[in-house]
Amino acid sequence: MTPTLGQIVHSFFEDNLKVQRGFRPSSIRGYRDVVCLFLHFIAQKAHRPITKLSLEDLSFDRTLMFLKHLEEDRGNHIRTRNHRLAVLRTFFDYVGGRIPEMLEICQRITMIPVKRVSPPETYFLERDEVSSLFSKLPKKGRHCKRDRALFLFLYNTGARVQEVADLRVKNLELDGEPRVQLHGKGDKWRWCPLWTETATQLRNLLQNMRPDLPVFCSRPGVPLTRFGIYKIVRRHACHLDKRQTRSIRVSPHLFRHTAAVHLLESGVEVNVIRAWLGHVSLDTTNRYAEITIRAKEAAIRTCEPPSSFSGVRQRKPVWMQDESLLAWLKSL
Repeated sequence: MTPTLGQIVHSFFEDNLKVQRGFRPSSIRGYRDVVCLFLHFIAQKAHRPITKLSLEDLSFDRTLMFLKHLEEDRGNHIRTRNHRLAVLRTFFDYVGGRIPEMLEICQRITMIPVKRVSPPETYFLERDEVSSLFSKLPKKGRHCKRDRALFLFLYNTGARVQEVADLRVKNLELDGEPRVQLHGKGDKWRWCPLWTETATQLRNLLQNMRPDLPVFCSRPGVPLTRFGIYKIVRRHACHLDKRQTRSIRVSPHLFRHTAAVHLLESGVEVNVIRAWLGHVSLDTTNRYAEITIRAKEAAIRTCEPPSSFSGVRQRKPVWMQDESLLAWLKSL
């Protein structure tokens, strides 16, 4: 018996994404939002309630119309359109594997190409901006310890905001060589070292807390959400948004870029940074080498041609201009 659309959607989320592929709840929610948006659009075009839709309503032409609707009616950026197309590809790949009668339509949909778009510009904070931010964090108040520890943790680890929201006391090792175990994308765990100052701030924050409790809380025992962390960062860092040379919006993810660039500038090997940040592909990490002007300036100085190339007379070394030193060398 051919399953209904509702049965297919249910098994896609509950069995395929959750059990078979081990997606995290935050990733599943992202897939759910795209599929929900798609089904509501199909219901509108089919002129029937969403509960009355059938698999036959999921046509190739309507999928193309949905992608066009995202750009023209909803004003989605091309990157957003491509992301939602990727979700639909995954969904129809699953449908084609479950229902052979729909394989031809599913194959056509999974072959819809993504649109080319230039990669987004990656911003980061300069070291003096980071120092300015920490110097202006409040030293008194109900949440001053939490907020200082939060900012230090973001800058130290370059963790994703969801990884910070999910962090529990038991994931921290603050004695000896302090480190933290982070639960990242793809249900993967990784260890990240902590600075002594970060460990000290966390100890002050977590005195006598049970191992199962969240590290960063909105109130006792209630973890901060992603949006809660975002609001805290915005509240303390909004003064950095507008500077004379550039204008950027400070967010939790900006600290991830900042950590990567500062590690690179400090001479940390790129593979170490990849493991530090939990990147699957080294290509993702390599982009940080392209966004620091100081690294490019240092590279150009190492291969700067002799001044004789330009016809400019080369300046004598300092020691050759020291008459007393030259006289002493001649007397030897």
